[in-house]
Order: sequence, then C-alpha cells, then structure tokens
Amino acid sequence: MTIRKNRAIPTHQIRLLIFDLDGTLVDSRLDLANSVNAMLRHYGKPELANEVIASYIGNGAPMLVRRSLGDPDDESFVQEALLYFMTYYREHKLDTTYVYDGIFHALEAIAASHNGNTSREGVGGLRMAVLSNKPVGPSQGIVEALGLGKYFFQVYGGNSFHTKKPDPAGVQALLSEAGANPDETVIIGDSDVDIITARNAGIYSVGVTYGLAPHTLEDAPPDVLIDHPQELADVLGHRDQSRLAFKAE
Repeated sequence: MTIRKNRAIPTHQIRLLIFDLDGTLVDSRLDLANSVNAMLRHYGKPELANEVIASYIGNGAPMLVRRSLGDPDDESFVQEALLYFMTYYREHKLDTTYVYDGIFHALEAIAASHNGNTSREGVGGLRMAVLSNKPVGPSQGIVEALGLGKYFFQVYGGNSFHTKKPDPAGVQALLSEAGANPDETVIIGDSDVDIITARNAGIYSVGVTYGLAPHTLEDAPPDVLIDHPQELADVLGHRDQSRLAFKAE
C-alpha cells in the first residue's frame, strides 16, 4: 500500500472532512446492481453485468437508471423506471451492503487524533459529514443501520439540494454549518465526481482506489491518493505532517 501525494494537505488546519458514501465508506455495488436488474426485468429489458452497473454509479439514481436503460428518449418512461428502482432499492439497500474493512478504525483514529472523541459535535474543531449523490433517504438509512451515524454531524444526499456533485452546493452548505473555510476542508471519494467537486468548491481532496470507480481518478487526480481505508487515518488523522511518509508520483 502506498500513499501518493500531488499536493500536501495541511492536516493541522483541517476542520471539516466530507465523505462520499458508495465506494468510499460502504460497498453497495451488489444491492444497487440487483435493484437495477430487478427494474430491467420488470420492464422486459436484458439484465446487465454487475461490473457494467457499477461503472454507472456515482452521479445519482436518475443517471444510474437512465444509463442502465440505454439512455432512452422517453422521459416519462425513465421517471417511471426510476420510481420502480427506488421502491425496490429502499427495501433491499441493506441486503449485502457493508462497511469497508478498516473504515471504522480509520474514523475512530481520525476523530481521536483531532478531537479526543468520536461524537457528532466535533469537540476540538474537527467535524465529519457525508455528501452522497444517492438520494438522502437511503443514504441516511445506510449510515445509521451500519453504525456509522455517530461519526457524522450531517448526511446529505443527491436530492438534498437543487444540484448534485460535482456542483459545490452541498459542500458550501456543509462549510456554513461546520463554520469551516475551504482551505480547512477535505472531501474523500472514489470517483472523479468527488475530485471535481473539490476543485469547484476550492477544497482539498483524497481519492480512494478501493471503491467503485478508481479508473476515473486517472483523468481527475486528487491531492492525495490511497489504496486502503486504513490509510485514511495516516493521511487525515495526524496533526503533525512530518509523521507522514508520502511517495510522490
């Protein structure tokens, strides 16, 4: 495992960490794929390979459904299929979805390093939040059901604002709520959507290669790139940057 740095993150001044959900904190690809294929079967469409569906994840449920249907022109049909997909997914979102190995340890270490605790209040200055393009209902349900809720003061989804990532609206709302500046904030995600969001909002970024869309990080390189959840603590959990050993590429 190697940490690759394009730009150093000043850990000593970071006050807000914004995490993507799917492919960053949790592996939800199978439940999403099963829900998409249930929708396709319902409408007499051929099912898709899980890997193909996974490549469509990241821009929200409407785009996932649209891509899976082959981008049809009939907008009313897309909306009907989206409703079916969401109804099915709400019932099956936790069938196989799990927290990546190492995430709990990393969140504990990060919070303890900055705050001395892991409460939502962020005593000591650091606060953590989730900003997903998945609809907010399933996002909050997954976070709470899998035991992640205590770490985050806020969980926003793709329908929490008038636009989704990579528009910076969600980041800007979290900056305001946390009382943080852009240069005190990092977004952590597995796709180019998160990295472009960081650029649009003027914040730092950490990309993870263990998620759903690591290939997209090649064209949108983050400030720091990691291969395993446990490395999150190495990058974000220490106030003393001299303790970090980076390998620049």
